[in-house]
Amino acid sequence: MIGSPRRWWLRRSLRFRITLVATTITLAFLFGLALLAGKALGPLLVGSVDDELQAVLATAAQRVEAGRPPPGADGVEVRVLDTAGGPVDGETRPALDDRDVAELKAGVPVSNDAGGEASATFRWVGRVVTAPDGAQRLVAVGAPMVGASAAVEDGTRFLLLAALVGAAVATLATWLGVRSALRPVGRMRRSVRELPQGGRLPLPESRDELRALAADFNALLARYEEMSERLRRFTGDAAHELRSPVASIRVQAEVAVTNPDAGLAQETLGDVLDEAERLSALLDGLLTLARSDAGELPPAEPVELVTEARAAIDRLPPGSPPVRLSAVVPTAWALAAHAEVELVLDNLLRNACRYADAQIVVSVLASRARVRVVVDDDGPGIAPEHREHVFERFYRVSDDRARSSGGTGLGLALVAEAVRRRGGTVLVGDSPDGGARFQVSWRRHDR
Repeated sequence: MIGSPRRWWLRRSLRFRITLVATTITLAFLFGLALLAGKALGPLLVGSVDDELQAVLATAAQRVEAGRPPPGADGVEVRVLDTAGGPVDGETRPALDDRDVAELKAGVPVSNDAGGEASATFRWVGRVVTAPDGAQRLVAVGAPMVGASAAVEDGTRFLLLAALVGAAVATLATWLGVRSALRPVGRMRRSVRELPQGGRLPLPESRDELRALAADFNALLARYEEMSERLRRFTGDAAHELRSPVASIRVQAEVAVTNPDAGLAQETLGDVLDEAERLSALLDGLLTLARSDAGELPPAEPVELVTEARAAIDRLPPGSPPVRLSAVVPTAWALAAHAEVELVLDNLLRNACRYADAQIVVSVLASRARVRVVVDDDGPGIAPEHREHVFERFYRVSDDRARSSGGTGLGLALVAEAVRRRGGTVLVGDSPDGGARFQVSWRRHDR
């Protein structure tokens, strides 16, 4: 049940969620502002009364200092008291206690309840002056604050109502604004559903987020179509390559069944075994490429290339052309995976063995940032027009080149895939020995 509010929230439309969030924030802000303003109404009213009383007090103090009676004012009570709070103006003692008198003498305004009712609350200001006879007099000016509490309450209620109305207006404005902003997105969705094969979304004229979204979506469509085309070609090539060994095995088996000769059966079984091994190698290569396409990348680790090159040479089958290791550096550490380096070296050496006439040279080089393995053979080499394609899957320089030599057409594609996904490079060119030179490089790992 904990996830229920979250599920409910996620089921709502984007327009509803944005509007609800904006309304909640606006309402909370306006309500808080209204409450703060309501609390400030009381001090504002008192301050306004104090300003008016201070103006009357200034005139009254001047008159008392001059020995004249203080002026009268409508709604304002002006009193002349001694420093103890007793009246010296011939009237009754005002409703001021000793504490009030002390604060008035200090120039601090005071409020008190003159008659026990809220409507009789008085606000007083005072000042001590010197009469012509040298006596100290307290001039106090007061006025009733009738309806101040009601005004504060009414003002607070009005502000809260205004906040509610403002939040409603903000809700409507947000709803309409989001609706207008999302209308192009709705049109884009309809356009996506109606796109033909190979079609693209039209780019909006405005240089905003929607144009960027449409451009990114078109780029995604292009990548998807490219991947689909690659998958289609790969599937077709794989089916074609698998058909050949399967058909050969079937023909050989039919020959063995129709001709029960022991010698012929043994020869046929040998041919079947060769085709089965070729089929197994082809399936292994396809599986490796499929894992690579799926993004299965083993963790990188430091791999010592000189040692790996010696091990790859030792793994070559008997009868292979002689291979010479030319290690320019004693050690060269690459940042890759052990299995990947084995795959690269095995495929490069076996490819060189298929086409070398007399010898193969393997060199291990290192620079400040990269480490390289170079494989040279003295075979027929690769023409320049074929070099940028030899790392493609199932590409052959001639139709029978790989098949006649026992290859699957995937070895160099596996090399390129294993090296490039580690940020390395793979190149093919001319060998000083007259054949082909394959060069792979990885990022260097500093031990």
